[in-house]
Amino acid sequence: MNNFFKVLRPGINSTFQDLGRFGLQHLGIVASGCMDQLTFCTSNKLVGNKISEGALEFAYQGPLFELMGETALVAISGKVNFNIIKKNGEVIKGKANESFLISNGEKIDILSTINSVYGYFSIFGGFKIDEVKGSVSTLVKAKIGPNNGDKLKVGDKIFFNKSHQVNKTNKIQFDFDKDNIIRVMKGLQIHYFSKKSQEDFFSKEYTVTKLTDRMGMRLEGQKLENTVNKNIKSEGITKGSIQVPGDGQPIILLSDHPTIGGYPKIANVITADYDKLVQKIPGKTIKFKLVDLPVAEKAFQDYVRKF
Repeated sequence: MNNFFKVLRPGINSTFQDLGRFGLQHLGIVASGCMDQLTFCTSNKLVGNKISEGALEFAYQGPLFELMGETALVAISGKVNFNIIKKNGEVIKGKANESFLISNGEKIDILSTINSVYGYFSIFGGFKIDEVKGSVSTLVKAKIGPNNGDKLKVGDKIFFNKSHQVNKTNKIQFDFDKDNIIRVMKGLQIHYFSKKSQEDFFSKEYTVTKLTDRMGMRLEGQKLENTVNKNIKSEGITKGSIQVPGDGQPIILLSDHPTIGGYPKIANVITADYDKLVQKIPGKTIKFKLVDLPVAEKAFQDYVRKF
């Protein structure tokens, strides 16, 4: 028997992701991968998968799909509002960060994320999706990954691996960071900016704008004055780099960032605060805190222990 979910509504930005596709940046292919690693891994832990198993990532509004096939153990992680629709039409409010059983003919309606951007949907045994260069992450702009490198569409069938019946559900207490402090380290070109602009960057609040996606997050706030050169020779860049183009408004490069860039970089978000950053919705403010390498390393150790 074929086991699959029929997509009745794809959601705004629903793609398959895992922890990333590494070792190809020199060829112009970024690692990509899930935006919020901790929430992604939590969805897999809830159903008993290895934490790196491919899952479905959605932003803001998620998919509506119907199960065709065997009963499956699934989970939705993050701050998510969703319903389970029984075959008789009964609607049951779903509980995020808990695994649950879904049966043939039942629907899952992921209505929205709550004051956050990303959520994840995992299934015990994993989805039946093909790897590309060792990863099932979807890089839409390059059409790389499962589902022909594209977002979900109406009518798509999401096949999943047949697995032995599992009735053990699980629940994980999830602590979401509520503050707006994002820790950063100095960027390679921080000296390009006036002393006042450096002080402003680390003391003033910046607002997340609607011009934000998996590639980057545009901020709005105190204009930063570049006193050296508004452009540099293009060089390799990393996730979390904070570039400042000619308009003086910072752009934080996110998981689908280009592999090289020619704007000066004032700072770089530390790994431990990246998940918190990407869950900030447009209109939220963030404040940057400068830290040194030992602090960033200690924060990373604390972050890894959560997995």
